[in-house]
Amino acid sequence: MNRRAFLRVVPASLLTARFSGLTMAGDDAANATGSGGAARPAGDLQPIVLPKPETEGGKSVLTALRERRTIRSIKQDRLPPQVLSNLLWAAFGVNREKGGPFGQLGRTAASASNAQEIDLYVALPEAVYLYDAPAHRLTPVVAGDLRPMAGNRGRGATAPVRIIFVADIARFAKAGFQEPGLWDAEVQKSYYNVATGLIAGNVYLFAASQGLAAWFHNCDKPGLTKALSLRPDQRVLYAQSVGYPA
Repeated sequence: MNRRAFLRVVPASLLTARFSGLTMAGDDAANATGSGGAARPAGDLQPIVLPKPETEGGKSVLTALRERRTIRSIKQDRLPPQVLSNLLWAAFGVNREKGGPFGQLGRTAASASNAQEIDLYVALPEAVYLYDAPAHRLTPVVAGDLRPMAGNRGRGATAPVRIIFVADIARFAKAGFQEPGLWDAEVQKSYYNVATGLIAGNVYLFAASQGLAAWFHNCDKPGLTKALSLRPDQRVLYAQSVGYPA
């Protein structure tokens, strides 16, 4: 798959599962729609199996670059399952079985020594999920609507998808090539900020290719760190809202 080939939207009516069309793994998947922004343990929430991503179609890369822009006014309408699947794959999905000389899976965005240190937490109206790229599914982390916390001064809190970028510093120690910079805190900071920018750029281009709105912004880092029960070596960095333009 050429990374410059963008994805097309298919009707949500092609999918007939619960959770607004998303298929949930397990026989007794619970409906855990949150209210009031309160976080709760994931409990009985089951992983969401995403449709297979479409890897062809959409506008050309040059057209997407011309139309790329930040759009802060976003409708609350949910994205169809196929669009959500395509979005996450475009952001940081697996695009090849072997990514470079280290024999690891290749992703749609580069990272230093292929450390793949950025995790995408996806805040939906009912819960926050962790994007599992190799399995292409969403693993529940915490129930409840944390989208306001993943926003910027309360703006755009009803955007249907808010991607939270989290750096896992421990991944640097597992990288295939151990260059000296992987152990330097300041160099690590530059690496995970650049990696985040590359992923966010993918999201912007995907949004432009599909007529969606995207907005890269700050978030409540301390609040999300606590709500997501992150380890000390994990860092909440930024967030990005995606949906239909208002």
